Amino acid sequence: MSRRLPLGEGETARTACAWGLLRSGVVEKSGEVLSAAVLAERVGWAADLVSGMAAGLLSGHWNAADVDSLASGVDAGGRGLPSNAWMALRRLGWTTAPAGGVCVNDRIVRMAQEQAGRLLRSATWRADLTTGVLATWPADPDRRTPGEWDAVRAAVPDGKHLPSGVIRSRTRQIAAFAGRYGRLPVDVFELEAAPRAARMLLLSACDGQQATLTHGGDPGRALLRVQLPTRPDPRSYTDWSWVACPITRPSTVPPGAVLHLPTLRVHQGRVHADLAYTHAVPAARRSGHTIALGVD
Repeated sequence: MSRRLPLGEGETARTACAWGLLRSGVVEKSGEVLSAAVLAERVGWAADLVSGMAAGLLSGHWNAADVDSLASGVDAGGRGLPSNAWMALRRLGWTTAPAGGVCVNDRIVRMAQEQAGRLLRSATWRADLTTGVLATWPADPDRRTPGEWDAVRAAVPDGKHLPSGVIRSRTRQIAAFAGRYGRLPVDVFELEAAPRAARMLLLSACDGQQATLTHGGDPGRALLRVQLPTRPDPRSYTDWSWVACPITRPSTVPPGAVLHLPTLRVHQGRVHADLAYTHAVPAARRSGHTIALGVD
């Protein structure tokens, strides 16, 4: 769905997320109706292909040089990297492919690169935190002196406002490593294994050749069309089919909001859809605000 959100005077756009379920699907070519269980199986097959490729990218680039390269925001030629993680990885030449004999289209690969790229980008903060804690390692890891607290806060990103519990937790993690191996780790990439690739489909990284989302005649519903495999190890493009899945518009989504392609996850045999949407809200004012407490 690509229509623009109409904004009135004094309004701005805000993006939020709602949660829903895909309860059934219809194979467009044959008309076969897929039950919730069969739909979950096919989404799961696709998610396994994506997570397998994402895991390979994560293990292959879980090192300081590659994470720093991605975090730098520029490629080898000095050009700025795209904001989309999958595009940034391609610019850096970080490619992936499924296991031998398995056939996937380019959009499936995109989803793997998007997931891996997001996780590798998020590692920068943990890497900097770990480096700061290691550089100011206290004489007694269980009890820092006031001077040692000042030193570690000065060494980590935004350390002045960082909760003490975050630093203590990282200190305990490093101390456990030292107790096991008799030395401090070199960096976070030795301290931690590569992140686990989640079993999900980031359809936001795709275009109309993999998934589309449209409104039907009912304003309370939308139709997700997505290509899914008909077997866990598709051998050709004939082992993929378009499946149409109706989505009931969650009650939390305001009327007139623009829906975006969701993220699909399989949980307890059902397909969950994290549905992003954009809607108009009043622009923030400089004064006269109502004070509220937001808890995440």
